[in-house]
Amino acid sequence: MVCVGPSVRLNSLSEQFLDSDDPVEKVYKALERIEKTRGLNAFITVDKEGALRSAEELKRRIRTGGKKGRLAGLLVAVKDNISTRGLRTTCASRMLENYVPVYDATVVEKIKMEDGIVIGKTNMDEFAMGSSTETSFFGPTRNFFDHSRVSGGSSGGSAVSLATGAVELALGSDTGGSIRNPAAFNSVVGLKPTYGRVSRYGLIAYASSLDQIGPMARDTLSTALLLQVIAGSDPRDLTTSSREPSNYVEEATREARGLRIGIVKEGFMNIDEKISAKVYDAIGVLEKNGCSVEEVSFPFMKYALPAYYIIAMAECSSNLARFDGIRYGGRRAEGRWEERIVKIRTEGFGEEVKRRIFLGTFVLSAGYKEDFYMKACRVRRKIHDDFKLLFRDFDALAMPTMPVLPWRTGEIVSPLEMYMMDFETVAVNLAGLPAISIPAGFVNSLPVGLQLVGDHFEEATLLRLSYGYEAETGFTKWLRTPG
Repeated sequence: MVCVGPSVRLNSLSEQFLDSDDPVEKVYKALERIEKTRGLNAFITVDKEGALRSAEELKRRIRTGGKKGRLAGLLVAVKDNISTRGLRTTCASRMLENYVPVYDATVVEKIKMEDGIVIGKTNMDEFAMGSSTETSFFGPTRNFFDHSRVSGGSSGGSAVSLATGAVELALGSDTGGSIRNPAAFNSVVGLKPTYGRVSRYGLIAYASSLDQIGPMARDTLSTALLLQVIAGSDPRDLTTSSREPSNYVEEATREARGLRIGIVKEGFMNIDEKISAKVYDAIGVLEKNGCSVEEVSFPFMKYALPAYYIIAMAECSSNLARFDGIRYGGRRAEGRWEERIVKIRTEGFGEEVKRRIFLGTFVLSAGYKEDFYMKACRVRRKIHDDFKLLFRDFDALAMPTMPVLPWRTGEIVSPLEMYMMDFETVAVNLAGLPAISIPAGFVNSLPVGLQLVGDHFEEATLLRLSYGYEAETGFTKWLRTPG
């Protein structure tokens, strides 16, 4: 966890660890922590040898006075749909159970260049399709605060790896809330950047127009530091923006006084009153810090969920067509070519993935594309335009991250009921906006998240609000003493 004063610079964040900690010893302690919390099932693959090798190389360089990167000595967990060279990348699916990439994703390259130590790959919903990390072929990840409950998803393993203290930093991906949801359920910070702020090269695609890699951490400045490292344009991902990233760590420490926050009233409809009260209390802290607060209406938000699932499933059916057991994934199968593909995909994909492929293929089929997919795209544009109108008057919008508390594992069996859990988060992805989930406290000893949404490329504004809120509440302590 990074706790520093307002005059912080990037390098000092890692130096505070290395001044007192041997990087090799840190890796051994982390491995012990991962083993001790193995029952939470946060990791699919732990890279003991690779992490120790990186730590030993860093230690030698430090002893000889060599240059240290901005993440020197910090341990990083990587969601298992982000490619890592020589390290298994499964997407939590039987289809890719033994897939080992020959290259690193751009974000992983950047982390390694800055001396971050990747310790392993975290559990997730299969192909990032889920809100609870229950659809993983490797079993569900358990909630840090109540092991009988879900961790949220799809980046559940990344959130839990942070909550246990095994790592300081983690990468997740967010297609419809998959960073913010588990961050809220495990009382950590999770930031979904603007679409195009971070390269998706090496991210195994679910829905390409919605997916975004983002940082997760136990505190605001660690989140800002990781974003600083991974943000920027990439010639291998033509959807990335050429706009230069801000110095997010310095920006985060700027006073938030005077920022205007709109409370989206539709975001508080049909949710538990105790959750609403806790989120309003958190917004009250921001108001106490000098922010102006006003309730606003976003009536088109109610159309975001159906539009999102139509678009996401359509893109999913296209992206996952490559997994046929010939080009990618699967096992050997007998029979004719078509029979082999059917057998491989039937056995390789889980039920939720198959459901989304079927539905996505349907909404793109002749006679239905205009009624479903094209109409959803028009709704998406309307949601984007309505957000832009709101940001004429406000610097950020506030609402709960999740409409419910973490539910018990296996409690929700209806796919529709599970999809409804994304009501608070999917509009952000449709519009390509940045959003952050920060801990808002607890209801019945279970964590609640406050979601702040910013205008395009205004991640720095969200981090300013988060840092001021963290300074006032000290929410990093809640991981030790929930309640």
